[in-house]
Formats: sequence, structure tokens, C-alpha cells
Amino acid sequence: MIKSPVLYSLHKRGKQAFCVLFTLGLFGCDVLLTSTNQTTGIIYCSEGSPTNFNPQLDTSGTTVDASSHQIYDRLLDFDPQNGNVIPSLATSWTISDDGLKYTFQLRKNVEFHQTNYFVPSRALNADDVIFSFDRWRLKDHPFHMVAGGTYPYADSLGLDKLIASINRINGYRIEIVLHHSQSSFLANLATDFAVILSKEYADQLEIKQLKSKIDSQPIGTGPFKFVNFRQDSFIRYQKHDKYWGESIQTENLIFDITSSSSLRLAKLITGECDAMGLPAHSELEIIRQSKGLVLDEKPGLNVGFWAFNTSKPPFNKPEVRRALSLAIDKNALIEAIYFDSAIVAKNIVPPTSWAFQAEQKNLSYNPSAAKKLLQENGIEAGFTMNVWAMPVERAYNPNAIKMAELIQGYLQAVGVKVNIISYEWSTFREKLKQGDHDSVLIGWSADNGDPDNFYRPLLSCAAIKSGTNRAMWCSPEYDSLIDQALHFTQIEDRQYFYYKANALIAEQLPLIPIAHASKYQAYRENVKGFEINPYGGVQLAGVTKN
Repeated sequence: MIKSPVLYSLHKRGKQAFCVLFTLGLFGCDVLLTSTNQTTGIIYCSEGSPTNFNPQLDTSGTTVDASSHQIYDRLLDFDPQNGNVIPSLATSWTISDDGLKYTFQLRKNVEFHQTNYFVPSRALNADDVIFSFDRWRLKDHPFHMVAGGTYPYADSLGLDKLIASINRINGYRIEIVLHHSQSSFLANLATDFAVILSKEYADQLEIKQLKSKIDSQPIGTGPFKFVNFRQDSFIRYQKHDKYWGESIQTENLIFDITSSSSLRLAKLITGECDAMGLPAHSELEIIRQSKGLVLDEKPGLNVGFWAFNTSKPPFNKPEVRRALSLAIDKNALIEAIYFDSAIVAKNIVPPTSWAFQAEQKNLSYNPSAAKKLLQENGIEAGFTMNVWAMPVERAYNPNAIKMAELIQGYLQAVGVKVNIISYEWSTFREKLKQGDHDSVLIGWSADNGDPDNFYRPLLSCAAIKSGTNRAMWCSPEYDSLIDQALHFTQIEDRQYFYYKANALIAEQLPLIPIAHASKYQAYRENVKGFEINPYGGVQLAGVTKN
């Protein structure tokens, strides 16, 4: 029997945790206990340990949250209000008339972190930008293979093949030349994964033959510098005193790694944490009714889906995939899992995207038609398949295990037996990449508002190798459509190709879009400046508490 994390908290914390238990059970305890933790800084309750501290290597939200906006900067950023690309480490840029040449002017006097393992002798310059991009785009780069040579986001978008050259004009100006124009290129340079590393630090590590340290003992230019990390326990950061950006930073930042959402909430209520990520959807009303807590909500640029491994029979047959889709009731799944915080997905892009097609029809729940179609395709009663379910909570699927159990019941009704499989998160993702699954409940959160951020990472042929195409589906027709969309800058022109891609997905069903969910974060009312980042990972720069 699995013990409730809240009951465990009760056992460990006595009277204080009793109030937490009372709060969680009765939707609101009027008196919040004052924390005995007087840490001068922000304590953020996160849901898991990062795989590493370099988002170039990992698309996991856990890794992104721990590194992208705390440790690093990018050439460009997104305006959180409208999604426009704005300056960051690049103060300005120009684009040639043919769209092939981008010239960036770099910000001066940007200092790298000084830690007990690295003391920089110079500020950021063009060499650092070229090093950071060449690492993932050039296979003969001395650091390309350090972590295995896989860069999921860049690989899934084919950025290594898109860029013809990166040239140093002077110490603070670089030129990026493309093989062909691409309308989403600037947006991709502003995503969480386009971080800038220190070449000077890398050079020192190479001399010491410690190159792997670049991803585990990170150096960046971001608002916080890395101090130390204990797996499944905590990450410690300190304020970067010479940060070029917003100067109002907390002195210390701690990620308290707590996998259970109910225990994260307990820590938030008792003041052991100042803010928490990914509150369970079943806990949202508790947070709303708890005095002293704040719950923020924004529409999410995400999609939760059920993907079939199309490289394995019988899931390589579109009609089998259609039959399984007809067997499940998406409306009932959303009601049971999302607690009125999501809408039924029609496309892989959410309604906030201009590539969304409201007129596209969902397959209706029809178990009789599902059973008939399965029989027509040689799937007899008693057929067994597995459904992999994420072990972690995400906005796009806050409880994949429970959803898998519901799907298990639906498929049993049409004669299909389901085994539910889950692993520790890092192991889960690695085995997915190897293609061991029959199907998987997972999803995607976009890092910018361009629909290309959904179409290519999720279903392009290149994204199979990078590990983000969980359906293992490769369609030259689909790739051609989404590639053509990038040759145009006008929305109407691009819509034409994305609508055709939507129709192809609906016909072939490599995955079943299930839900687009709202994005939530919770924090104590004395925390100021903590806002939801609609375009990627959590941002704690500028967050303070009274």
C-alpha cells in the first residue's frame, strides 16, 4: 500500500502537519502556520530532479525549469505579454532581404558567473555565442559528443542542417547564414534551449579533461549562479551580483525537490516553500480557498495526447489506431483528470494558435464501431497492448496513471487488454526514445507561439531520432507540408499548409490529441513578482518576498 504523502507529513511534523491534513481534507484552514524556516531567499518546490543543467540536451520541463531562466540567457527572449521577440544578449539584429543572413549585435559588459570552480577573465563576446551554437550543430565540435551527441530540440527542428555558417564579424557582432529562409528562425533562438555557454570555461575543462562538467557544474550569464545539487533533494543557487539584467534579485534560491504534489502543497501551506510548480488539478480549489495563498492561471500553449508507436505492428495500421481512438471518451477523460481546467483537443495546436482549426471534427466515442474496426483489421478479443503513463505531473496531463487506468477500462470493453507501464522519469524518457512502448500518454508544452513549435518536434521524421516524436511516425508528405509553411512569412500562406497537415494527422492518427490545459502556479501572498511564463520554463528572476 502506498502511504499518503500528507499522512507521512503528519507523522513527521506533528501538530503542524495536522493542520495541513485538515486543510487538504476540508478545503481551507483559516489559520496558516508561520514557517520556522527563516532562509533569506526564495524556496521553490519543484516536482523532480533535472537530468542535467543544460537545456540544449533535454526537453524535459524539469531540466528547463532548473536551468534555462535561472542560470542562462539567450540571444533573444519573448515578451510575455504578446509573444514578440525582444532583445536579450543581442541588443539588435538585421535580416537580409532574401532572409538568409542574420546579423546580431551583442550586448557589452555581460559577466559570466564566478564560482568556486570557475573565475572568468573576460565578459561575454562573440566566441561564446559561436561555441554554444556550434556545439549542437557541428558533429566534429570538441564538445558535441560530450553528453552523447543528442540535442533533442535543435535536432527535431533540423537547425543543424538549416544553418550554413556562423561568422565572427568582431568581438560583439556575429552573422548567421542559412541554407534557406525560415520564418520561425528568430523565435527558435528565443526558446529555452538556445542558451549561451562560456567558451572560456569550456576551454579550461578541456585542458583538465573534465569536459562533462560543463553540463553538471554550469556557468552562464543568468540571474543566479549554481551552488550545489543533491539528487531528489535540492538545488541551491546564489544571486549573480554582476547580472546585466534586472537588479532586484533574491540573495538565495533553493529548489526543494518534492515529487508528490500533495506534499508540495503541504510545504507551501506551512511556509516551508514560498512557491510551487505544477499543483495537481484536484488541489486547485484547496489553494483557492486557503488564506495566504495565491493561485495564478493562464491558458496553456500545450497539448496532452495518446501516441501510438507506429513502428510496431499492429499500431502501424491507421485503421487500428482509429479503432482505439473510437474506443475512448475524451470528454469523460477530461472531466475525470483535469477538473474543469482543460478543453478537448481537436488539433495538436491549442485554440490560441492561428494554426488551430475550430471546424475540425473529433472522432466520437463509439465502442461498437471500435470493436468492429478492430475485428476487420485482425485484432481479436484478448489482444494485449501496453499504455505507458508518465510518472510526473504536467499541466497537459496532471495524472497520466489515472488516465491510463480509465483507458484500460474503455479498451477492455472492446476486447483489448491493457498493461499500464511507468518508470522513474529519466528512465521512462530514455526507454521511450528507444521505442519500447506500444503507446504512451504524454504531451508537449510549446516554448513560443509559432505553430512550428508543435508540428516539427512532435511529428517530423527528424524528431524520431531526437526523441520528441513519441509516435515514431515518419511521413514525407507531412514533412513537406510543414517545411513549405516555413518558406512564407504571411499567416494566411502558412495556414494553408498547416491546415493540410492537420487533415493528414486526423486521417493517419499517429497520436490522439486529448486536451489543452491551463497553466497554474501557486505561491504565498508575501511573494512578489512571480508570474507565469507562457513561453517555457519557470522564471524566478525578480521574484522577492516580504
